[in-house]
Amino acid sequence: MNALVAIDWHVIWLRVFHPNGVFARALWATIYISIVAQFAGVFLGLLAALARVSRFAPLRWASGVYAWIFRGTPVLVQMFYIYFAFSWPTLHFFGFWTVTDAALAAIVALSINEGAYMREIIRAGIDSIDRGQMEAAKSVGMTYGKAMWRIILPQAARVIVPPLGNEFNNMMKTTSLAYTIGVYETFADAEQGYSRFFLADYFLAAAVWYLVLTTVWTLIQIRLERRLAVSERGDELSFRERLTLAWNPWAAWTRGPWMR
Repeated sequence: MNALVAIDWHVIWLRVFHPNGVFARALWATIYISIVAQFAGVFLGLLAALARVSRFAPLRWASGVYAWIFRGTPVLVQMFYIYFAFSWPTLHFFGFWTVTDAALAAIVALSINEGAYMREIIRAGIDSIDRGQMEAAKSVGMTYGKAMWRIILPQAARVIVPPLGNEFNNMMKTTSLAYTIGVYETFADAEQGYSRFFLADYFLAAAVWYLVLTTVWTLIQIRLERRLAVSERGDELSFRERLTLAWNPWAAWTRGPWMR
């Protein structure tokens, strides 16, 4: 048994820095399935979370059953059932973008599954806001829906965005399961490369691309979290600003204690 595995760097170099058109389409499938499924999942999660805090008991029960079923069963099982139990069309957009029936079924399955998790995330965000905020909004004449949309949810966003970002990060990796129902995405392309040449390096190259996608999203998520935290920080200095003032006493003095 070999202790070391030889890596064909040429294969990895080509797949990462010189991807062909077939691989580009596979990578695009991973990206658009992730984005569409996450957006739909957030929408479903928002509806389920609002149903969870509703005064209408049947809505609360339906929301609870939805989360119970789709959080308690494997997403792969859900994907297989949704794909094989229903007929899905093939969609064509703009004359060059085709969403196959399998890709559409994968989007639906991932969206429904994600909605069950987003329901809990959004519900936790809503619960983190003091109830007095809703009472104050109603006291100035706002309806429940308007107060939720304009007062509660914007504040809850600061609590919702970090786990939402983690969910999207996970979504991009979970799209690899769509290979099992015939979607040609990043993992499917790697598997076909391996089946032709029996080189595991194709999987390593796919891992690099998943790492690139998740890293790009992590940077975007950090930016979003900083934007949402501006109102909380107020005039608090950033780490870079503190270093600048530490190395420049004159700037610190001219800033004045009332600005620190």
